[in-house]
Amino acid sequence: MTNHKQAIYQSQLDHKSKLVLRCRTRRRFNPRIFIERIIETTAIVSLLFTGFAGVGATGCWGIEIATSSQHWQHQKKTCLGMMLVCFSGFLGSALIGASFSIQQDKF
Repeated sequence: MTNHKQAIYQSQLDHKSKLVLRCRTRRRFNPRIFIERIIETTAIVSLLFTGFAGVGATGCWGIEIATSSQHWQHQKKTCLGMMLVCFSGFLGSALIGASFSIQQDKF
């Protein structure tokens, strides 16, 4: 039993020593990848915010009907405006991302 444990321990040491001896190459900063990730993040965040603003507009619309208040009508229009701005941000980021992918395919 002792020999088996020693063999396992020795193989773990060999594995660790191999990991230590490997040199990791330093990755260079690639601006294209950075820009693509920013565009992707912008698209996701703008879609999420569009959905949340839509839920808010629907809630304000329901409260406006229930209370017949001008305040909720103003809040509903604000949420609808935010939805429009965020959705246009999504479309813009998708267009820019598509143009980057087309340029990458050509070269």
